[in-house]
Amino acid sequence: MAKKKDNDQYLDVNASMQGTMTFSDPVNLRINGRFEGTLQTKGKLVVGEDAVVTADIEGEIIIVSGLIKGNIKASKLLTVTPSANISGDILAAKLEVQSGAVINSRIKMTGEQFSLPELADYLSVESNKIMEWVNNGKLPAQRNGGEYIFDRREVELWVAQNR
Repeated sequence: MAKKKDNDQYLDVNASMQGTMTFSDPVNLRINGRFEGTLQTKGKLVVGEDAVVTADIEGEIIIVSGLIKGNIKASKLLTVTPSANISGDILAAKLEVQSGAVINSRIKMTGEQFSLPELADYLSVESNKIMEWVNNGKLPAQRNGGEYIFDRREVELWVAQNR
């Protein structure tokens, strides 16, 4: 069921689905139908113009052209096209919004560095767990005054090595 587009292979989901979809390896996924639940992807996720998604979504590169009701975490890039309609919190490293898109959300940009609370939210773990990793020398961190700062590239490399 993969289609070729711009030299990328896509797994197309054209049906109504409910539940949890998790991809631990990179995949280019395109949703054109209905989806409810939780969606965690690596690679590129495209939510097509006719898609209706009621889910919390985590991914690297996410392109939204349809309707999403739920929170979105994009570790690299979130692109919102003119036909998109999003309701839910957005956490993104980079955000591209095209004219005509509708966004009813709280938006937080993670940038190139994380504070401790930002990293806890980004990794969906408690701050004390992150401090445990830092104190045990497992997670790289820098001190900035009395606070810890985490470099995005170092964190992403650490996550990739510790899956």
